[in-house]
Amino acid sequence: MDGPGLSEPERLILAEIERDLRTDAFLDRRLRTMSPGPPLVRVTHRFRSHLLAVGVCVMAALTCVLLVMAASTSAPGLIWAFATTWALTLVGLLVLVCRWSKRLAGRRRERGPGPA
Repeated sequence: MDGPGLSEPERLILAEIERDLRTDAFLDRRLRTMSPGPPLVRVTHRFRSHLLAVGVCVMAALTCVLLVMAASTSAPGLIWAFATTWALTLVGLLVLVCRWSKRLAGRRRERGPGPA
């Protein structure tokens, strides 16, 4: 900084303003989530966040196909393939529900307590 620094009263006023701004949860969230980086980073982050949901949908469709095939042929290999894809689909669905509930809880926490 080339010029003179802030005087003591100016530093106290600045500290008070910064303290007041830190207590504003909405402003703090907006500043934290403003821009995660260059456009490519935003696109890849959005893609990665939806990748699990797409994977669970594909696994659910595959599970349904394997269920029909295993029920019609009673082949042990198809039954095991169905059981495996069904278990993986449930695990992926559980992860999605956990992410969703965590995000929902964070939004409620940011809004503060509702009317009593």
